[in-house]
Amino acid sequence: MKLLFSHNETPSIIITMEVDDLPIELEVADALKSGHLMMGTAESCTGGKIASMITSMAGSSEYFTGGVVAYCNEVKHHVLGVSEADLNTFGAVSQPVVEQMARGTMRVLGCDCAVATSGIAGPGGGTPSKPVGTVWIAAAYKERILSECYHFGENPRMENIRLSAEAALRMLQGLIRE
Repeated sequence: MKLLFSHNETPSIIITMEVDDLPIELEVADALKSGHLMMGTAESCTGGKIASMITSMAGSSEYFTGGVVAYCNEVKHHVLGVSEADLNTFGAVSQPVVEQMARGTMRVLGCDCAVATSGIAGPGGGTPSKPVGTVWIAAAYKERILSECYHFGENPRMENIRLSAEAALRMLQGLIRE
């Protein structure tokens, strides 16, 4: 923070910030554009937040195909092709489900890469085995797929959604830059 004085000796406070990193959506956009790639999203607990972050920038049609908000299991199954058996066996918040969501997004939307999220944003809905803040995220590119379970904790709902969306974009960025 800098303290500046004007000509009449009344102090003015100017807050300065160093910007070391670009917002993740900008970094992903750059990676997608430089690779001439199109991405898509399949979102459950993030409810379209990832798609919103990506499309908040002008020109996103150059690298964003679209997204599916697959909040209920029927959409996961009927639209994205997630196995009913896996939904019943593992539950929506699981590795097999998010991986199938990501692959299904690439198939349905015809995109080069995709991210998928399924979790418990809160404040309710958690269980002892899957507490609030548990989120499975998958990123797919060509034949590769990464998935990871995150435990963000009992934050406010919108904080868990934001953390999940940013983690998904970071995962995709890492995958397409490899």
